[in-house]
Amino acid sequence: AQQKNLEGYVGFANLPNQVYRKSVKRGFEFTLMVVGESGLGKSTLINSLFLTDLYAPDYPGPSHRIKKTVQVEQSKVLIKEGGVQLLLTIVDTPGFGDAVDNSNCWQPVIDYIDSKFEDYLNAESRVNRRQMPDNRVQCCLYFIAPSGHGLKPLDIEFMKRLHEKVNIIPLIAKADTLTKRRQFEEEKSNWETQQRILQQNSSRTLEKNKKKGKIF
Repeated sequence: AQQKNLEGYVGFANLPNQVYRKSVKRGFEFTLMVVGESGLGKSTLINSLFLTDLYAPDYPGPSHRIKKTVQVEQSKVLIKEGGVQLLLTIVDTPGFGDAVDNSNCWQPVIDYIDSKFEDYLNAESRVNRRQMPDNRVQCCLYFIAPSGHGLKPLDIEFMKRLHEKVNIIPLIAKADTLTKRRQFEEEKSNWETQQRILQQNSSRTLEKNKKKGKIF
């Protein structure tokens, strides 16, 4: 077929503006999960990051919130800025890493993430999808204790279990308690460990696909 070049005005050049206005009118949703041991400053960081009192000053301190088992709690806040509104959901995990035996303490976190994926899939399968909330966890801030000795086995196992389900951002909590040299060594050690985790998981995935005959 012969291609024709038309110079007349049709109006489709305004489509991006229409999509923008529709998105702004509808607003945005973002779900952020915070995971880490008690007393690492998670609530303080969230309040500072979003310039809001999501965690009020009278919010119970870490010593009063330690749970016998890992629980998943969520808080919602509507943030408006420049005519754009964001429905922010913060998912907290009190009790994570606070027990003497932390075996499988990541399982409630995995179950929560999987349940939100399932809820979204079920909502997409319905005929009427006009009011479809998106509560999937988009990002996970993982707080690492500033021990100065790199990642603990719990940190490594947690990231191994979850890195394929959610975007993980590791943070060294209270890094100002470390010297500059120790900060550099900690960051370097953590980065090298994370790279090994990714390589190991990539190798396992490749091996599984070979066994299933997916790679030729």
